[in-house]
Amino acid sequence: MTMNLLLTGALLLLVSGVPGLLLSRASGLGERIALLLVAAGTVCGLTGVAGVLRSPVPLLLHLPWSMPGGSLSLSADGVALIFLLPIFIISFCGALYGLGYWKQAEHQRNGRKLRFCYGLLAGSMALVVLAANAVLFIIVWELMALAGYFLITTEDDKEPVRKAGYVYFAATHLGTAALLVMFVLLGQTTGSLDFVKPQSLDGTAPLAGLIFFLALLGFGSKAGFMPLHLWLPGGHGSAPSHVSAILSGVMIKTGIYGIVRVAGFYTAPPAWWGWLLLVIGTISGVMGVAYAIAQHDLKRLLAYHSVENIGIIGIGLGLALIGRSYHLPLLTGLGLAGALLHVINHSLFKSLLFYTAGAVIHATGTQEIDRYGGLIKSMPKTAVLFVGAAVAICGLPPLNGFVSEWLIYLGFFQAVQHSSIGVALSAMFAPALALIGGLAVACFVKVFGITFLGNPRTEAARHGHEAPASMWLSMSLILLFCCLLGLIPWVVQPLLRRAILDWGTELHTAAATFAVARLPWLSIAASVLLLVLLLLFGWLNWQRHRYPQQRGATWGCGYQFATERMQYTASSFADTLVSLFSWGLWPQKHDCKVLGTMPTESHFSSHTPDLVLDRMVLPLSTHIAQACRWLRRQLQQGIIGIYLLYMGLAVAGLLALSSLLGGAQ
Repeated sequence: MTMNLLLTGALLLLVSGVPGLLLSRASGLGERIALLLVAAGTVCGLTGVAGVLRSPVPLLLHLPWSMPGGSLSLSADGVALIFLLPIFIISFCGALYGLGYWKQAEHQRNGRKLRFCYGLLAGSMALVVLAANAVLFIIVWELMALAGYFLITTEDDKEPVRKAGYVYFAATHLGTAALLVMFVLLGQTTGSLDFVKPQSLDGTAPLAGLIFFLALLGFGSKAGFMPLHLWLPGGHGSAPSHVSAILSGVMIKTGIYGIVRVAGFYTAPPAWWGWLLLVIGTISGVMGVAYAIAQHDLKRLLAYHSVENIGIIGIGLGLALIGRSYHLPLLTGLGLAGALLHVINHSLFKSLLFYTAGAVIHATGTQEIDRYGGLIKSMPKTAVLFVGAAVAICGLPPLNGFVSEWLIYLGFFQAVQHSSIGVALSAMFAPALALIGGLAVACFVKVFGITFLGNPRTEAARHGHEAPASMWLSMSLILLFCCLLGLIPWVVQPLLRRAILDWGTELHTAAATFAVARLPWLSIAASVLLLVLLLLFGWLNWQRHRYPQQRGATWGCGYQFATERMQYTASSFADTLVSLFSWGLWPQKHDCKVLGTMPTESHFSSHTPDLVLDRMVLPLSTHIAQACRWLRRQLQQGIIGIYLLYMGLAVAGLLALSSLLGGAQ
């Protein structure tokens, strides 16, 4: 019954956009039907999640299928629940948000396509997590990839959008190619394409390292680990905001799910698995937030923060694998608990950030940060919601981002107690995690200050307005979840304990309990902190009313009235930090020096191309394409005699090769 509920929920999400295809482009009935189907699917899915959590063992469902090597095998365990929970919640919130953000009446050209593909993406993600057979997994994985492509290219009449779609299409299918090879090797090892039980394979086997590396390559390209993050900045920046939210908050986590699932198949994995994930996670975290600081486009900035948070999750998984390699169950439990909880937390606060960004874009018509300013006056609700999401993503108490990062810090502290391994881990990677958090704070101070404070920089910013009710309701619901997990994180304690135990039998109940036992204490500490802040705010407000003071304008060094040009820009605010990371960012600065006592007008601007995509992959692809065009012109002369010569040379070459191989035998 429980598995049927999960399957029903996934299928309802999958078909939610179909009724709209049968209705007129001008009809708004399709979007309301889609929302109802998504809501029904979410209720079924969350009920199924609760049922699996109550079950003492993982649930299985096998249905007949004539596909060679494949079977309709579905499975739900504690690990799957961690990923199913945000899939259902964010899918519903995004569908509700879309009612106001992407109305069918205003987007008749692509509204039906967007809702149909949105449902396909949400349903296929749930099926990816439930699939327990390699053939079924690849089919729904490819369905998810194609739905993501059509969502990214919703506005396919724009050249930058089409370019972002091409990059995504190439990146996701290169990753799928790696996964195909991985599943073939895994099938050779197990003798079946059905997924095996956790810790049933030997991590020291000859093919184990290659299988893990291919999994890291294939799933890492979906997750967005550096340098496999090529598609994220353009993809998230080009898609509608609620699509960016589900791509960044949920879809990239299917890559994390794949890594967790494949790594869980093995017992006693080599230590280099964990060290590799730690290094990749650290690079992704630090460089992701550094690139975010340098951005001027609001949605590209948030996309690079996805790379940063995927890096944080990678650090936690690296700790868990190292704990398993050295038989340290407490380290494994803390690292895995922090990583999996951050999967849930990131899906919430990153979706909220994209929703608030969408509200700002909806009001101003632009994604350029330098064209905002002063929006807190016209959009106070959105400003409060944005601050809440920013506090969460920066890992500050009392919101949910702090809780998951604190569990990872506890993993580092636990590692210190185990000889030189722990010392090396703490010395090398704990400060990097702290650096990531500090840089994230600097980045969101920049974004909030330029977007919501100061004076309006454009006419559109001057006439900003709050989002419609459906958008505001969706954003408020997610902020409520962020506060809930930050103030009372013990509500997810059973979920984390079940996931830790289902990931590996070596994790004793005591280890799993220790990994999440600190959550109630975090809840108490966060509640006390919030109470202190509320009391302080109340006391200051009381003092202000008790002793009213006459207010005047702040002395402005001779400037009586500030203008929009007398403010920090995205480039000037971030210039110092960008310069500190110039060794990895390679920023391009365009400025004119100010000379003389009466200088002429001068300008300063900066641009930071992506080091991997813009400076390496795209130029290399251009050169390869030019070489192929030249070779084609040389070979394809249009003369039949030359083509016959090619055929003769090919036959002669094959005969010579056959003779050599025969002689060698």
